[in-house]
Parts: sequence; structure tokens; C-alpha cells
Amino acid sequence: MAGGTWTTQNKVRPGVYVNVASNQGAIGKMGERGITALALALSWGEPGVIMEITPQDDVNKLLGFDLEHLTLLPVREALKRAGTLLLYRLNEGVKAAVTNNGLQVTAKYGGVRGNDLSVVIEKNIENNTLFDVKTLLNGTELNKQTVGTAEELVANDYVQFQKNGAEGLKLTAGMPLIGGANGTVTNGAHSDFLSALEVLEFQTVGLVSQDSTLKALYSSWVRRLRDTEGKKVQAVLSDYATAGHEGVISVKNGVVLSDGTTIDNNNAVAWVAGATAAAAVNQSLTYQGYDDSVDADVRLSHSETTAALLQGELLFTYSGGRAVVEQDINTFTAFSPDKGKAFSKNRVLRVLDGIANDLKRIFENYYIGKVANNEDGRALFWSQCATYMNDLQDMGAIESFNAQTDVVVVAGTDSDSIVLDVAVKPVDSVEKVYMKVKVV
Repeated sequence: MAGGTWTTQNKVRPGVYVNVASNQGAIGKMGERGITALALALSWGEPGVIMEITPQDDVNKLLGFDLEHLTLLPVREALKRAGTLLLYRLNEGVKAAVTNNGLQVTAKYGGVRGNDLSVVIEKNIENNTLFDVKTLLNGTELNKQTVGTAEELVANDYVQFQKNGAEGLKLTAGMPLIGGANGTVTNGAHSDFLSALEVLEFQTVGLVSQDSTLKALYSSWVRRLRDTEGKKVQAVLSDYATAGHEGVISVKNGVVLSDGTTIDNNNAVAWVAGATAAAAVNQSLTYQGYDDSVDADVRLSHSETTAALLQGELLFTYSGGRAVVEQDINTFTAFSPDKGKAFSKNRVLRVLDGIANDLKRIFENYYIGKVANNEDGRALFWSQCATYMNDLQDMGAIESFNAQTDVVVVAGTDSDSIVLDVAVKPVDSVEKVYMKVKVV
């Protein structure tokens, strides 16, 4: 469904085109949050598809390692806050394999993790005419099949089997797979990822790379989604304040975890993406602690911190034995009367984005093509919009909302169009307190 902002009523595709401006001076509910996305080069897993991963999933089976393994550091950091990670493996790699003892074994996926697999063929202790064929990963048994011939073996989550030769299975204490390689990643793989991601629901996408070309790609992509497609999402990058757009968050530094692991700003992108996606519309990340952190990896001075904030950098500061988000901001700094400083605050932006996304979704799901474009139909949609906005006010996301004046639904120029005007005053979090102390 089409969407975006509008200046004149000249749209062609059916859709919702909403202009949301900050206020100077029960069908539809709020959408779910907590979905972030990453594209990574990995040593195991299905390539070229988006995998939906939650903290409760068996990551070892999907990605070849426990979540605590250093190889999956960005995945672990993203899932510290995100409820769902849309993960895309960028590289296909070369599959490890071995041929011996009447059997050809090939790793299910390409990558060096396949070299840690091995296959053992033993006699079955209950029937010596049968064989126990075991699949091991670093010596840990993952799968066992009892068969009489190689043809009876079926693929498991880690390897595929094929008969080799006419002599049948032979006993072996272990056949290690070899030849697995990760392969290379091209920028085209990132473009494929973004194309696949575009049609899914998510709040943030992170780029764990210092490649300036990729940063420009992600930045322009999210700008297009926000400004042309009406999909209000954010990209999280490292050292990219030059984006200068509310849809892009730039991470300045990283943190040190309690076990001594240093998470540089490139990998801290994953946590920021997950935390931003999971944050509610009435919640700010300002001064929230990075999970399990004890310090910032690079401590900035007062003047350096101030300069970074003015440039639109999100950074971590040491406070109370942990690293905290100094200020929950994005890279937008070109303030104007029409687009003030509030748009640089991610809490405010979550409210505005939530309104745009949710009202678009409500209209598409319950009204477009189903309700007549007459006074009664427009009044029904107005009622739903007013209810939604009142819900936001009840939870403290907006204030001073008046349904009679702040939501207007009127007929558009074409017979099948309507115009929705919404005025809102988002509530920001308290970040500065100025006190006067009088000593008497």
C-alpha cells in the first residue's frame, strides 16, 4: 500500500498520505514495537533470506553457535532489548564436506563452522547388522540415526548424506568435514537485504560496518521509506552524523561489558538498534544504561560530549558504574520554524512515527475500499483517529490534545480521497533541570 507525505492532492496509488506536524504552543490500536533488523557476514546459517529470531529461539541450530559466542556478538547485543531480530546472512560461503567409509557428507550451509562438524559410524549395540551414524559439532552429539544402509540416512539440521560406492557403510571413529569457507560479501548483498526487508514490519535497521558507501546506501534507503513510501523507520549507523536526518541515528562510541569485552561503536549499533526498536512511544533512552556495561569504551570530556550532541551523535557516558545513553537523539540538526529541535529527539519521533504508521495501518485494514467516502464514513474514521490520539494522551505520549480541533477529516479533491490533518504535542522526557538554591 502506498504512503508518504503530500503537498498537493496529486497521488495516483490508493493509500494513506499523512502530514504530521508538531503543535506549537476502538478498532485501531497502537502497533507492536520491538523489531529490529541486521545483515551480517556469518560462518553458519541460511544465506540470502531473512530469519526471524527471538531470544527464546535455539540460536545454535540456526547460526551454529550459542548466543554468548563472540561470533554472534551483534546478534546478542541486539536481542538484549529487541523482542525480534530480522537477521539476514550476507555470505553464502563454501560448504565443508567429507567422503569416506561408504558415505559422502556435506554441511547444510557454507562457512567455516562446517569444519567443526564430524560424523561417527558405529555398530548398533542391540543389532550388529545396523549402524549408528552420529553427527557431532566440536565433539558434541547433535543427531543419531540407526540404519542398515547409507540410503536410509536422512538430512538433519547440520549435514546431508549421500551414499558413496558399493561397499556399504564402514565403521569410523570420526570423519571430520573440511573445506568450509565463509566467502566474501559484496555491497550488492546489502541491497538485496534492504529490498527483502522493505516489505516487512520493523522499527529499526542497523549497519554493523564502517564502509562509507554502505552508510550512504542505508541512509538514502531509510530516507526514501520515510519520505516517499510513508514507512516511518530508522537506521542506526556508526560515525555518520553527516546524514543530518531524523531517520538516521549515529553512534559515537561504545561500551565495556562486565566481563571485560569491549563493544566498539560499530558493534554498539546493534544494541542501539534493538533498544530503539523496543522503546515505547512514551519512553526515552536518555540516561538508560547499556545492559551489562561497566563503562564507556571511550570517555569523552564535557566539551567533546557537548560538541558531539550538537552534531547529532548518540553517545555513551560513564555514570554510576555503567555506561548510559547521554541523550536519545538522531542526526537531525537543521532546525527550522516548520521542523524544530523536537524532531531530533527520538522519543518525540517515536510518537510522531507511531501516529503516522498506526493511522495508515488502521485506515488500510478497516476503511480503505470498505467505507463510503461520505460524511458518515469520514466521521467514523475521525472517531477512530480521536480514540487513538486519546489513548496516546492517556499513556503520557502526547498532551493538550483536543479531538474537536486537533483531528480534521475532510473530503479530498478526488471522489475517492480524504484529507486527514492531525496536530499533536508530543511529551518529551525531562533531561535538564535548572535549580536556584537560596541559602538563608
